[in-house]
Amino acid sequence: MIKRLCAALAVLCAAGAATAEPTAKELFGAKPTPTSHRSTVIGGHSNGCLAGGVELAETGPTWQAMRLSRNRNWGHPEVIEFIKRLSETAAAQPGWEGLYVGDLSQPRGGPVSGHRSHQSGLDADIWMRPATDLGLSRQARENISSISMRRAEGAFVNENWSRAHHEILKAAAKDRAVTRIFVFPGAKVQMCNDARGNRDWLRKIRPWWGHHYHFHVRLACPRGARSCVEQAAPPTGDGCDEAQDWVNNILNPPPPDPDAPPPRPRRELVMADLPEQCRAVLASR
Repeated sequence: MIKRLCAALAVLCAAGAATAEPTAKELFGAKPTPTSHRSTVIGGHSNGCLAGGVELAETGPTWQAMRLSRNRNWGHPEVIEFIKRLSETAAAQPGWEGLYVGDLSQPRGGPVSGHRSHQSGLDADIWMRPATDLGLSRQARENISSISMRRAEGAFVNENWSRAHHEILKAAAKDRAVTRIFVFPGAKVQMCNDARGNRDWLRKIRPWWGHHYHFHVRLACPRGARSCVEQAAPPTGDGCDEAQDWVNNILNPPPPDPDAPPPRPRRELVMADLPEQCRAVLASR
């Protein structure tokens, strides 16, 4: 009786798995090319897609796109132009020839493995590793890794951090197209300590978990992009006190709340979770 019940349950589970709705990241990840539409951002950074994605050239005069096998060097034209601007700033720093650029978005945006954002073509990961060789082969770009800037679980920067990192991040934050930059807490505190003069740009530098091998730049919705959903602006002020609070909690973690419910695993997005226009983007030839 028990054996028959187990066998029946196994059949039902197998049938359920076979008919389960594919995740949105599977569907968008299977599209190797963009649509032929005019570049249009649809939805938000963590719930959207991209029509008419533009490819960041694998190699430029002051940048190289890394991990090309992922096919994530696509974005809205404003992201592509931003990377070109920032890479020129990086190339002017001692010891830097430009930027190593990590994940942007997939050709049609949408959910992507390893990220919750990067869906609408307005996000870019920039490696912390100084780009000292812009002649790397495709294979070399698969094997080389960035380097970490953090010490003490992100409470402080380590010996790899340099003034050039500060200047590149500052230039990114002062770019009018940028709305946020995510970096580990110790880097934000270090930048707060080192900043002189007008500190308004520090508002865009946001502490976040991870982000010690790369920093994550997020652009605002392009002007006139009606289908783009803008994220709320960062809180007012330079955010330095907030970053120090993050550091304090790393060094002296608060006791766990015994009444807090256990964290729920994050559900994978399906097409029904995305804006309706994303179905057309996915189906387009």
